[in-house]
Amino acid sequence: MDPSGHPISPLEQALHAARALVLADLVAGEVAEADVVSLVEDSVVQRRWWVEQWPDGVEFVAGLVAQDVQDALLERYGRWPLCPVCEAGDPHALDVEPELGPDPHWVCHKAGVKVAALGSLRPATGGASS
Repeated sequence: MDPSGHPISPLEQALHAARALVLADLVAGEVAEADVVSLVEDSVVQRRWWVEQWPDGVEFVAGLVAQDVQDALLERYGRWPLCPVCEAGDPHALDVEPELGPDPHWVCHKAGVKVAALGSLRPATGGASS
């Protein structure tokens, strides 16, 4: 229920969950500054419209918000989240998989491993900054 006592729609539940998962990973990477949180909010607004146009896409929202934020961070600040698995070579970012599907997770394509479920980077990275 929302504060007015109305049930929360599946769309709003999915958007709130997506926001929480991405923010958890930003906090884990110690990059959850106000301007970065604004990127999350911008993505949530855009994805609300997207799911209103394609309701069957509701289960894909979390992965899409993560990708939106990752792309926006790349344009402004650099790669995020950095891979905690590969210690040698150039630093590289993890990718969200599936790109359009349920149950999104962070993967390292270089090492070919699943690193963490979306929203669970802290245990995978030990809370290290990226």
